[in-house]
Amino acid sequence: MQLKFFSIYKHLAFCTIAFTMFSCNNTSKSSDEIQIETTDSIIHKNSKVSLKPTESAPSWGLTLKPEMQVVIEKLVSLGGKPIETLTAAEARMQPTPTDAVMAVMKEHNMAMPPALCDTLGKDISVIGGTTHVRIYTPKDADSIYPVIVYYHGGGWVIADINVYSASAQGLCEQAKAIVVSVEYPKGPEHKFPAAHTTCFDAYKWVLKNASSWKGDTSKIAVVGESAGGNLAANVSMMARDKKIKMPVYEVLIYPVANNDTASESYTKYAAAKPLNKPMMNWFVKNALSSPAQAGDPRISLVKANLSGMPPTLIICAEIDPLQTEGKLLSDKFKAANVSTDYKMYDGVTHEFFGMAAVVPEAKDAQALVVSKLKAAFNK
Repeated sequence: MQLKFFSIYKHLAFCTIAFTMFSCNNTSKSSDEIQIETTDSIIHKNSKVSLKPTESAPSWGLTLKPEMQVVIEKLVSLGGKPIETLTAAEARMQPTPTDAVMAVMKEHNMAMPPALCDTLGKDISVIGGTTHVRIYTPKDADSIYPVIVYYHGGGWVIADINVYSASAQGLCEQAKAIVVSVEYPKGPEHKFPAAHTTCFDAYKWVLKNASSWKGDTSKIAVVGESAGGNLAANVSMMARDKKIKMPVYEVLIYPVANNDTASESYTKYAAAKPLNKPMMNWFVKNALSSPAQAGDPRISLVKANLSGMPPTLIICAEIDPLQTEGKLLSDKFKAANVSTDYKMYDGVTHEFFGMAAVVPEAKDAQALVVSKLKAAFNK
């Protein structure tokens, strides 16, 4: 059976928000105007835009930063239905935080600089068929580059590489690295561990093929957000266990790491947006064959053998049901003598990382990730 996973989303695909608003060219301008208006000048201009909420902070997010609240308000205004009340196919058609950020930028006339990385899509062979990857390469590709394998979020059920294109594009541009963004099978059509297997197969494919597009696999890292953070950690564990080339660094951004839905953050932020407790239960129902599988160490990373893992950065958001398990995972890594950095950003929610165009904390988080990756690549 062919495992081709193409988006049925209504999203703007490549025109998503990258680390510092890198995206598709603004087609409302002539080519001459685009050349004159540099990336730096656009960023400076956009930084002067003041984003203020129109309502009081919600009860679940009294500490929301103003810019984060503006995004949440816009997401609500887009009229999406509660994910947990839908089928997977219906859920994949709902507006996303990416849509909300795009709408905020449009409403406030915030421009987008031109993309600084080229992209190439490719179908690759994996166990059970094929999957799709998108390779981001710096436009000035005149040398050998480090390689980052990136795994998107979505609870192993929704979203795709288009929805998370911002993060992959931004990593390429700021870290000056080739980024391979991996699509993977999702539930309920393809249950656990289908995504984990495909993601590891894709990692092995990158190791074998990166040199053909100027990638240096002696400097390879894995990065993932949410469910993708879980997948990135699993790829490192599988590489360790199968004794193949391990990543020199991994970045886990608000990763799924435990099955304790009674944790402090699950309780405090049970009704948060864009991720809440009912949604996480829905993800478990759709992605796993049974609720008991949530205790598998590949899902609950805090139960896994973490010894021998690569140096790790864990980033968490304050207003997120997954906050508690992110910190616990950091503690578990340190207990396993893994070099680990942990950073929680106050006043922001799950999915904040790709919102640097409008959320200052995202810009700070991305700068931290890039600095850690560059340091690992240069060792």
